[in-house]
Amino acid sequence: MTRPQEDILVRRGRREAAIAVGLWLVAMIYTIGYCYFNGYDREADSLSFVLWFPDWVFWGVIAPWGLCLLFSLVFAFRIMGDEPLGEEVDAYPDDESGLPGEVSDAP
Repeated sequence: MTRPQEDILVRRGRREAAIAVGLWLVAMIYTIGYCYFNGYDREADSLSFVLWFPDWVFWGVIAPWGLCLLFSLVFAFRIMGDEPLGEEVDAYPDDESGLPGEVSDAP
């Protein structure tokens, strides 16, 4: 049995979702790994500061969030597509009043 042809909108939506989940997964693994290995079991004398943050917080949290923000902006405005969904269908074709949810008293 052959599989039906998948709609292009579904395929693009799945691709965009996979990119978003992949970015989240990479950012999570990097943040947890970097902060664990560089933030724990450290002497207080070895701490340095980057823009008023401890170095492990800046490079483990602030920098990846900034990169994710930039990637999200590029992804939203350049990569994601705004495709037409097709012809709009009237939700209430038999309703004469034109207002959804109202019942007409006319016979």
